[in-house]
Amino acid sequence: MVNQLKRSRRATPEIGTRALAFIGRQDWLDRPSYRLENVLSFAFNALGKSRNRVTNLLNGVWLGHPAHPPLASLASGAIGTTVALDVLHALPHRPAVERIDSARFAQNALAIGILANLGSAATGVTDWQHTHEQDRRVGLVHGLLNLVATSLYIASWRDRRRGHHLRGMAVSAIGYGIATGSGYLGGSLVFGSGIGIDQSGPRLHAPDWTPVLAEASLPPGELQRVEVDGIGIVVCRNDDDGVTAVGAHCPHLAAPMSDGWLDRGRIVCPWHGSQFDVQDGHVVRGPAAAPLPCYQARLHDGKIEVRSEGELTK
Repeated sequence: MVNQLKRSRRATPEIGTRALAFIGRQDWLDRPSYRLENVLSFAFNALGKSRNRVTNLLNGVWLGHPAHPPLASLASGAIGTTVALDVLHALPHRPAVERIDSARFAQNALAIGILANLGSAATGVTDWQHTHEQDRRVGLVHGLLNLVATSLYIASWRDRRRGHHLRGMAVSAIGYGIATGSGYLGGSLVFGSGIGIDQSGPRLHAPDWTPVLAEASLPPGELQRVEVDGIGIVVCRNDDDGVTAVGAHCPHLAAPMSDGWLDRGRIVCPWHGSQFDVQDGHVVRGPAAAPLPCYQARLHDGKIEVRSEGELTK
């Protein structure tokens, strides 16, 4: 019996790994996925001046991390509550009053789960549009499975409203099973590929002023990568002749910020266009949600010096 349990535990990750590898190889998914991305880009651009506000809201800039995970957790919890209440409702020898209460509470929890799922879909697709290759394919399947599950939840809620409780219970349970499998794919994107995780890298801890460049080697408006104690940072020479030091990697997907550029007091990510204020690193425009690490910098005796004391972002 013990050996069977051990074999079962070993087989589970193998099945998951094989499923992820299989989905990641389906390059025929690229064409519909990029068409969907074009539709999303068109929809966001149609918002005009409100585009940044809407995308920042969906990307979770106001939270400091992506908004998709908490909404997905809320949806999963609400639907899980629905399934648990359905099980209680189905138990024999329960008073009729308790059955009515559990059915009503299950329907209300399902409604919350549907709304949370819709919000999760809106935020998730906003994060997904900046992925590539295998991650994009896995994310597309993850989203489609959640869409199927949400459709089943809506059908279940409608059945319950019409008095078809048993059918509604069965349909929501099937949807929850699909969403559980989809959650595995979503987890692989977060913990396997780092989607939605702050990828700006290790922080600089150098309390003393450290010279990193000669002042003359960095013209105004330029960016240059240097290392201090093995930690990469990017030094920026502002148009007003000031200097700024920021993290070497974008928090979104670890793009090299030294390949970016300065634009009206903002440093722009070269990959997906995230914009950060050069003074304190806060996000001006997503898809990045976490701030860019920002350190103190100064011009001193013809040298550019940096230090971490008084770090503006942790």
